[in-house]
Amino acid sequence: MRAPWKFAVVVGALVAAAAVTPVLIQKQKHRSIELEGVVTLKDSDPKKESPIAGVVISAAPAEGATPGETATTTFSGYFKLRLRPTVVYGDSVTLKLRHVDHQPLDLVLPVAEQLYVLHMSSAHPDEQPPPERNVVLSEVVVRYNIENRTAMNVGSAAKTFEIANTGNIPCDRHPPCSPDGKWKASVGSVSLDAGADNEFRNARLSCIAGPCPFTQVESDGFSKWGRVITASLRNWSDTVTFALEAEVFRTENTNTIQRSYPIILGRGLNFTLAATAAGVSIEAEVDGSPIVFPLAPNGFLSWATCEIRVQRNFTHLYRCELKPGYVFKAHEGE
Repeated sequence: MRAPWKFAVVVGALVAAAAVTPVLIQKQKHRSIELEGVVTLKDSDPKKESPIAGVVISAAPAEGATPGETATTTFSGYFKLRLRPTVVYGDSVTLKLRHVDHQPLDLVLPVAEQLYVLHMSSAHPDEQPPPERNVVLSEVVVRYNIENRTAMNVGSAAKTFEIANTGNIPCDRHPPCSPDGKWKASVGSVSLDAGADNEFRNARLSCIAGPCPFTQVESDGFSKWGRVITASLRNWSDTVTFALEAEVFRTENTNTIQRSYPIILGRGLNFTLAATAAGVSIEAEVDGSPIVFPLAPNGFLSWATCEIRVQRNFTHLYRCELKPGYVFKAHEGE
């Protein structure tokens, strides 16, 4: 009687598994596919194919016009576009690329496991004046300030002080006493103030007179740097004299002007600066006349469109593209 019952249980489990399996397959089949790629400027020279940020990309099945998911390229031109769950590998999709400074681009592409490298053309290719009418930029240099904190030794300070006491008097449990509790002791302290905007360094405390071996430092407020330093000592013999000495330093902020040379490829200009760089400007000769162009925090320049990216280590990456009517000297005549 038990065998048929076991057989029925096994059959039931198989039927249940068979019913669940198509559901799992169905879910796996409809998992969304993500297209991964980059958008760059179209150019026959790979060195001039600079990344394009801010490109809006939408996807729709090639046979339909209904908009699908959208993505926007990052500073490096990178995008990741999620397709509709109904799209599978082997299908074709229409990618629509839109950017205010570039020509609209529609591409019909197969859906495959690959990296997509897409190229867009400038929206105003015919606005570039003839070479003889271009404003020529040469001797381009990036100028910026680096703030440094410099410590200068402006003097020294010294102060002597006494700790009065009479030796060989039993403590008799009336503190302060010697460390072993046997002799009557005295405790004295001293302090030094370096003054506003100053600090002490290399502080030294020394016993200069009296029975120095019968003393000890109670509190050390002089080993570390600071505007005010202190010391407290215990003496369990006759009167002793100590001296507290230190060097006085003043810390000042100084700005150092630095210059670096950007990398120019085609109509693009690239450079990086440390997080401490400030007052960024670009020096250039414009048609032979030297001019300094302050670079605004938003990257504005009258002759170029710039984008700024702050990286994980807080380094600033700058990428600028010349506006129509301007050329770099090395590329004059193109």
